[in-house]
Amino acid sequence: MVLKSKGVFTIMVFEKLQTILAEQFALSEDAITMDTTFIDDLGVDSLDVVELTMAIEEAFDVPEFDDLLIAKLITVGDLYNFLSDTCD
Repeated sequence: MVLKSKGVFTIMVFEKLQTILAEQFALSEDAITMDTTFIDDLGVDSLDVVELTMAIEEAFDVPEFDDLLIAKLITVGDLYNFLSDTCD
C-alpha cells in the first residue's frame, strides 16, 4: 500500500483515526494499522458506516462522504490517503 506522507501530518491524522476507530469499535489503538480493513477486520456494518463517517467528517472538517467514496475505502490506509488529499 502506498501512503502519502507529509511528515507530522501523517502521524497526527493516523493517531486521530486510531482514536476514533478504537472508540467506535472498542479496540486498543494499537490494534488499528494502515492495513486494517473495515469489513474483514473491524466488522463494519451499515450503521457503523454512518456513525464512522459522521465522526470523521466532524473530526477532520471534511465534506459529507458520498456512497462512491465509501465503497472505495477498504482499509484505514485508504481513508488516510483520502484525508491527506482533502486536508492539504
